[in-house]
Amino acid sequence: MSQTARRLAELGIVLPKPAAPVANYVPAVGTPGSVAAGVLPQLWISGQLPLGPDGKLADRHKGKLGPDSAVEAAREAARLCAINLLAQAQAVLGDLDKIVQTVRLGGYFNVAGAFDPLPQAMNGASDLMVEVLGERGKHARTTVGVAHLPLNALAEVEAVFLVSL
Repeated sequence: MSQTARRLAELGIVLPKPAAPVANYVPAVGTPGSVAAGVLPQLWISGQLPLGPDGKLADRHKGKLGPDSAVEAAREAARLCAINLLAQAQAVLGDLDKIVQTVRLGGYFNVAGAFDPLPQAMNGASDLMVEVLGERGKHARTTVGVAHLPLNALAEVEAVFLVSL
């Protein structure tokens, strides 16, 4: 069992079956690397929704965030998105120990007007990456509020990873 698989088990996280694309895109794309040039390949994962282990979007992870919304549901949604990102990476790489570094997370939240604790909501995804991958989970990120997300989801998160050859 790999180090990352052991860590997931310690945290009680079971990666779900990766979600199939719902439109004309692929779940992940890799870029080539070059050992001679010292350039590691990248793995770009398409935005993932907060689908639960059953592959469905729970009611508490749907709708819009507003000025009076509590941050907990949005943080939980972002965490589920991150779990789904790891499921997609696992499907491509076969072993999450091949992740050398999480380069970037992009988080999008479904907001109506203003929702100031966007950074705290996005911590659901950021914290999960560090909990699972340790130093390899630290990353740059962008967090934005948008007018609408697919399936009326609260959050969508995308990722870029450096991976070993």
